[in-house]
Amino acid sequence: MKPLMKLLVGYDGSECADRAIEDLRRAGLPHEGEAIVLSAADVWLWPPPEQEGAAAPPPKVEMTGLSESRRAAEQALEQARQFAQRASERLREILPAWTVTPEALADSPAWALIKKSDEWKPDLLVIGSQGRSALSRLVFGSVSEKVVTEARCSVRVARGRAEVAEGPVRIAIGLDSSPNAEAAVAAVARREWPSGSEALLISVLDMMIMTSREWIEDFKEDEEAWGAKVTNGPIQQLTDAGLAVSSMIKRGDPKRIILEEADRWKAVSIFVGAIGLRGIEKFLLGSVASSIAARAHCSAEVVRTPEQ
Repeated sequence: MKPLMKLLVGYDGSECADRAIEDLRRAGLPHEGEAIVLSAADVWLWPPPEQEGAAAPPPKVEMTGLSESRRAAEQALEQARQFAQRASERLREILPAWTVTPEALADSPAWALIKKSDEWKPDLLVIGSQGRSALSRLVFGSVSEKVVTEARCSVRVARGRAEVAEGPVRIAIGLDSSPNAEAAVAAVARREWPSGSEALLISVLDMMIMTSREWIEDFKEDEEAWGAKVTNGPIQQLTDAGLAVSSMIKRGDPKRIILEEADRWKAVSIFVGAIGLRGIEKFLLGSVASSIAARAHCSAEVVRTPEQ
């Protein structure tokens, strides 16, 4: 029996986080699975004095101030519990056959998600691209960036609209011949997409990193032969998964071209490998994957293999 997919969702109560939940309707998630919705209150919760083994408070801290600080921290943690519960209820409506568990922690939002993913080992960690609540700020450049670069699982930076249309979707995939790009293709192929959905394979040759010697020694095949070698397997794999597949090869800056082509094609999500090859095929490196996750107008998934 195939194991159930495990999903970890970071939620901070913001409008952006709500849209990230709605966007999961277009993520091709399976009919059944397990999910944890985690909200983090970015506070330090000092143990109560009566707790056995609790550390003593700092000697120069006034007890009145300490009590007020603890009350504020407890209120923030309670708000996090309410956020997690609310998001869990909505996720159950979207994924009625899934087991969804709310969880709240007093911790830095980024590290709470990273530590939970290390402990629980989800297949996918989902965060909103930007949050503005006082509880936590899932702003790319802080929490989202840290999660994308530090998490040991695949990460989806979800962007969506308040109302999500049902029906076929378009998925763009950044492609080279690295194992991580293969993992991105496999992740798309494993999902359950609506009938009529399409996939676009985008391969980009970064000419700026090449020298004449590299061209002679590392890239003796012409572009069309290279493109056929890179895309033939993924095209068959995605076609077998029920997707209509097209592909393209471009020259230039991968960060710019993948985003431009995904926008032009009106993709609802972009899948990229976390690490790609060096030399002529160098484009799906961490900096490029992070840039795509940060700048995409649609949702972006950075796919990692378990071996990473």
